[in-house]
Amino acid sequence: MAEENVASGKRELTPEQQEGLLRILEGRFIKYMNRHEGMEWAEIREKLEANPEKLWSLHEMERTGGEPDVVGYDVKKDEYIFYDCSAESPKGRRSLCYDREALEARKKHKPENSAVDVATAMGIEILTEDQYRELQKLDRFDQKTSSWVQTPADIRKLGGALFCDFRFGHVFVYHNGADSYYGSRGFWGSLRV
Repeated sequence: MAEENVASGKRELTPEQQEGLLRILEGRFIKYMNRHEGMEWAEIREKLEANPEKLWSLHEMERTGGEPDVVGYDVKKDEYIFYDCSAESPKGRRSLCYDREALEARKKHKPENSAVDVATAMGIEILTEDQYRELQKLDRFDQKTSSWVQTPADIRKLGGALFCDFRFGHVFVYHNGADSYYGSRGFWGSLRV
């Protein structure tokens, strides 16, 4: 299991897991062509197969409910860009405070982990506010949940963290104490392959 590989420090999938994930990603790629017009699945698959650690990260995104999909291509770096594309903030990544510092500062009712630590363990990045806004141009996400986004150092230094959601046809950006957590708040991830 991929979960066992996390504990052992291995970031690799079995051949069966790899093939299963590639089938899921291809199906999603075909279903949502509006997210990646002009891109070819065969080229993306080739890139993924050449980068097993990135494929493992995509598996973790999928396992935690993120439904990752290709949303862009960086020509200069020759990298495909994947974002979580589930309807709401991924279920397997909710009830997390923002980062390790916030987790350690919390005295009572600590959450199990922090968004930054989970993202790091998965080998992905938390979306920035700009990336979150880009995501919302592809479809409507986070209409019932909210999601942490990367927080500028000056805000974080003062104990705060930023989160976003989509309500009333608009993206809203809010602040909260970085040590707060809610059952309906998670985070969206990005990965470059």
